[in-house]
Amino acid sequence: MLRQESQDAPLFGEDDDHTKLKKSKIRHPMASFFHLFFRTSAILVYLLCDIFSSRFIVCMVTIILLLSCDFWTVKNVSGRLLVGLRWWNKVDEDGKSHWVFESRKTHSLNMTSSAESRIFWLGLIVCPIFWIIFVFSSILSFKIKWLAVVIMGLVLQWANLYGYVRCKVGGKSNLSSIAKNYLGVQIFKQAMKKTEGP
Repeated sequence: MLRQESQDAPLFGEDDDHTKLKKSKIRHPMASFFHLFFRTSAILVYLLCDIFSSRFIVCMVTIILLLSCDFWTVKNVSGRLLVGLRWWNKVDEDGKSHWVFESRKTHSLNMTSSAESRIFWLGLIVCPIFWIIFVFSSILSFKIKWLAVVIMGLVLQWANLYGYVRCKVGGKSNLSSIAKNYLGVQIFKQAMKKTEGP
């Protein structure tokens, strides 16, 4: 049985009294670099693998290692430093699985910069789109041997995206109800525009 929790917990570095920096400045350049490095490297190796190497196993292992490094880096480092979010799963003494989604407290949001937030979310959203395209292209081009690799890329990057979206919108919120509420509000706005008319 899965249970989801949302907690406001201090993340490392949150309680430090630093001088306030500009919101657009990149405060964690290494975390920002590695947040994008492993993701884009895995995509580039997949795209250029046939050009540089004809050995499938070497390419597959390289891509999976890059994807694993990316998953760990995004989940454990860049999410905490760049946007103040983290998620994980824990198992209690009874063997029940608990998903925990955390975000920084609202009064400490000035610890994140808007530039780092844009880098984080852009990398987190755009890269899984590439892996979706790769899944369809490998199926349509009958490159079935690559299907396991691209599905692995999609699953690992989708897991991080899902976890961080849950952190952002709140761990107790149901994503489908949020989507329905947003869609309902948009339909209501369109209906109100039509009734007001010219």
